[in-house]
Amino acid sequence: MALGYVGTLTLRLEMPWVGSLKEKRALVRPIVERVKSRFPVSVARLDGLDAHDWEVVGVVTVSNDAAWVEETLRHVADFFAEQGEYRVTAEDTDVFPLGHDED
Repeated sequence: MALGYVGTLTLRLEMPWVGSLKEKRALVRPIVERVKSRFPVSVARLDGLDAHDWEVVGVVTVSNDAAWVEETLRHVADFFAEQGEYRVTAEDTDVFPLGHDED
């Protein structure tokens, strides 16, 4: 039996109407901060940092309950989709077991 589970979520956010990195950061940074304060997750801007019209965001959480991990990441994905002024064009979720119980 696994000791716990790590869940990862990656989202590609696209905003082709944005014309500058400053404008993109003004859209992405607030949602990242809201997600971190609302959910028990860590969030990082992973790719597209030098592109003005897209970005990839990564989210991770850990728990001893795989279903809770999946549910939490689903809520985060829904929150991203509903809250931002961008389109979520790709989403990938994975849950991995951590170690094994010695019992």
